[in-house]
Amino acid sequence: MTRTFLSAFAATTLVALPAFALDKTDVLTNYANIAAAKYEDSLITAKALQAEIDAFLAAPSAETLAAARNAWRVSRVPYMQSEVYRFGNPIVDDWEGRVNAWPLDEGLIDYVDATYGGASDENEFAALNVIANPTFSLSGQEIDATSITGSLLSDTLQEADGVEANVATGYHAIEFLLWGQDLNGTDAGAGDRPWTDYATGDGCTNGNCDRRADYLRTAAQLLVEELGYMTDQWTTNGDARAAVLADPAAGVSMMLTGMGSLSYGELAGQRMKLGVLLNDPEEEHDCFSDNTHFSHYYDGVGIQNVYLGSYTRIDGSVVSGASLHDLVAQTDAGIAGQLSTDIAASVADLNAIVDAAQNGMAYDMMLARDNAQGEALILGAVDALVVQTRSIERAVAALNLTSIDLEGSDSLDAPDAVFQ
Repeated sequence: MTRTFLSAFAATTLVALPAFALDKTDVLTNYANIAAAKYEDSLITAKALQAEIDAFLAAPSAETLAAARNAWRVSRVPYMQSEVYRFGNPIVDDWEGRVNAWPLDEGLIDYVDATYGGASDENEFAALNVIANPTFSLSGQEIDATSITGSLLSDTLQEADGVEANVATGYHAIEFLLWGQDLNGTDAGAGDRPWTDYATGDGCTNGNCDRRADYLRTAAQLLVEELGYMTDQWTTNGDARAAVLADPAAGVSMMLTGMGSLSYGELAGQRMKLGVLLNDPEEEHDCFSDNTHFSHYYDGVGIQNVYLGSYTRIDGSVVSGASLHDLVAQTDAGIAGQLSTDIAASVADLNAIVDAAQNGMAYDMMLARDNAQGEALILGAVDALVVQTRSIERAVAALNLTSIDLEGSDSLDAPDAVFQ
């Protein structure tokens, strides 16, 4: 669902222009440089995750599994900050599902609890369990899954039968293989897959430990390959960079579309408000690992560092330059300052969720029907994200952009439809 915002807001504050006009191309070049840094950091941390997974599979233990899980959490930090490049940038949005598709029917991949259910009219493969089944039928064709290859995961299983919930690759498939299902509902606790699910010989639990290891190893390699591809798109000669720089006005629209769509329809709506409406921990973005609070926070930070034109890399260095804030301020300093203030407020509210989660109230606990404090924390951040979206609309008007299409969400625009 999209919502189109026309440039209907008049500038409310007249300010003297600086002695020189800021060049949109400089703003867009810095935007592309930040993208290149974010995806390169995502690639670096994905390679570190792959190394920890390899070490775990070579010597399965509680300790090596914990190290792999920690590497997964670390890898999410730069990647989530890159999500602001979705929506406005077609090259990114067309690709994103290969690395961060969500939610997923995890029964496609591996064993699940009996309460999970089985095949349904919506998804025939919801409980396929390819790890336990080396052959299966898809669209009337017998599939040989004896070898768990990259092609099997990315070409055959990913969105099998045209169902988006059939997620076979990316961060969340790896997350499920490292943590397993979170069966705690809205009580404390994440998934608790035993390390022995990857043990050899008689120590193997839940069967098919060798195939499970093959799947995890292959999924990690695919993640590295996909992030390598996207990193290349933002290099000096990359297609995504070229698309942004081809038309300066369109490029600035891409920036604002990415900020507004992530802020409104995706984060405030689909990832946050919907879970509160349904009181459903299955609506957690990182539902197996209980890492959702950090993922939401770094989404917010990603919006902020694009607007301010500055990103702190995983090595502590900073990529910065001409910013969208400066560009808006040339026309209306009031609107530019208000958007900066609104983004800071949303990041603070998202950080409050992180603080609560680190002090005993996990995100899925916040979704419980009787948890007024948790609901207030989530909805406070939702409200702040909606407010900042309104300021993004005003920035669009200040820059005299004709219109932008932002992702919408029934949970925000038509809450009653969520229950139909």
